[in-house]
Amino acid sequence: MPKMSDAKILIMATSGFEQSELEVPLEKLKEAGATVHVASLDGMPIKGWDEKDWGRETSADLKIADVKVDDYICLVLPGGQMNPDILRADEDAVSKVREFVENDKIVAAICHAPWLLIEAGVAKGREMTSYKSIRTDLANAGANVVDKEVAISNGIITSRHPGDLDAFVAKIIEEVREGEHHRNAA
Repeated sequence: MPKMSDAKILIMATSGFEQSELEVPLEKLKEAGATVHVASLDGMPIKGWDEKDWGRETSADLKIADVKVDDYICLVLPGGQMNPDILRADEDAVSKVREFVENDKIVAAICHAPWLLIEAGVAKGREMTSYKSIRTDLANAGANVVDKEVAISNGIITSRHPGDLDAFVAKIIEEVREGEHHRNAA
C-alpha cells in the first residue's frame, strides 16, 4: 500500500477553473502528505472563477505539454464551465488525460471536467457522474451515468459539484493508497 508521502499528484487546469475545485484538493492532498503540482497550458499562473466573478490566482509548476505522466500516480481535473471547455480543445491536455488512463494512473474529474474524459475517449463503459448539464454528453459517450457524490470506475473518479468535494478528495486519497489501477482500455 503506497504512502501518501510518496505520492506525486498533478492538477491540470487553466484560467476559469472553479475556485474550490482546485484549491480544496490542492490543500487537502498536501495536508495528507502528497506532493502536488499544478500544470497550466503555458506554465504561468491561472485565475479561478469564484461563483459569479473572477477569483484568486494559482501558481503553476509546469506546462501541460511538459508533464511526464510516469512522474505521477494521479491526475486531478477541476471543473468550472470554462476550464474544461478550454482544455478539451487543447491537443496536449487531451493527450495527457488519455495517457494517464492508458498508463493505469488514477484520474479524478469533478463538475464539468468529465468533458476531458469524453474528449480523450475514455468514458465508454465506465460508471461516471458530473455536473447535471453534461450528463447527456457522458451518456452519449457511452458512460453509465449515475447521480451520486462520487462515482468510481477502476481508478477513475468523478463527482458532481463543489458540494461533493469532501467525498471526492477522500476517494482520491483512498485510491492513491491502493496504488495504480490496471484496467482495460475504454
